[in-house]
Amino acid sequence: MQRSNHSTFSEFLLLGLPIQPEQRGTFFALFLIMYLTTVLGNLLIILLIRLDSRLHTPMYFFLSHLALTDISFSSVTAPKMLFNMQTQSQSISYAGCISQVYFFLFFADIDSLLLTSMAYDRYVAICHPLHYTAIMSQSLCFLLVIMSWLLSVAGALAHTLLLPRLSFNRDNIVPHFFCDLSALIKLSSSDTTINELVILTVGTLIITVPFICILVSYGRIGASILRVPSTKGILKALSTCGSHLTVVSLYYGSIIGLYFFPSSNNSNDKNVIVAILYTLVTPMLNPFIYSLRNRDMKGALGNVLCRKRFSLI
Repeated sequence: MQRSNHSTFSEFLLLGLPIQPEQRGTFFALFLIMYLTTVLGNLLIILLIRLDSRLHTPMYFFLSHLALTDISFSSVTAPKMLFNMQTQSQSISYAGCISQVYFFLFFADIDSLLLTSMAYDRYVAICHPLHYTAIMSQSLCFLLVIMSWLLSVAGALAHTLLLPRLSFNRDNIVPHFFCDLSALIKLSSSDTTINELVILTVGTLIITVPFICILVSYGRIGASILRVPSTKGILKALSTCGSHLTVVSLYYGSIIGLYFFPSSNNSNDKNVIVAILYTLVTPMLNPFIYSLRNRDMKGALGNVLCRKRFSLI
């Protein structure tokens, strides 16, 4: 089973979820429903934004890209996890594992950068409302999305190009339900100093710096509201930023819980549970968060349903 000079394995074995065999059917149905909800819910958001001209604004432009990213992000891990649960197979090819690492990091990075662009959009809308149209021009929105994609490609490539140089001749069992980068590095018998340095560097540039930018944006939004405190101003800020702030809290909350507060006991189980949170739960909740707390989205959905009803009469 010689893969190359760097690995004696042509495949890895994924341990999967920490559940009992008799619970597999229940969890399979649950995760399948969650995945289908993620795909259909985010497709609905994209469809509504495309069909309703009132949603052709910078905020919804970013939201449509976020919805597409959420579908793709979940699709990197969920189908393989569901397939393994159903067939009771644990294997994934070496090439498939490396590909999964790349696309997982790629879409995770895009999520982070898109959330940052949306935070900047909300900052301009509240702190510079008179100049909003001039600042958040169509060209700037396209530039922010293109830069998000390019930086994500570079960040994911930096990790995956370094993986083939590692040797995996001691163990090919990955204690996860997908090929997690940190889990693979722990399996390697090679010197992983360069890999860890790249993780720190890329993580700082694409996760930490954007998170700080989001905090600064909301700090300035809060300061702007406090200068002229009023119930109307606070309610407007909450309606404008509430959905985005909720999604940011879910996304970065899981990352902070995983990497900044490590657990000494059952750490593998905790990593798997947190991974379920940000690969399945958060992308599934995003459509509900943006539709239930957003008057424009609910209005667009109502218009589409009314149009459909009249076309059937």
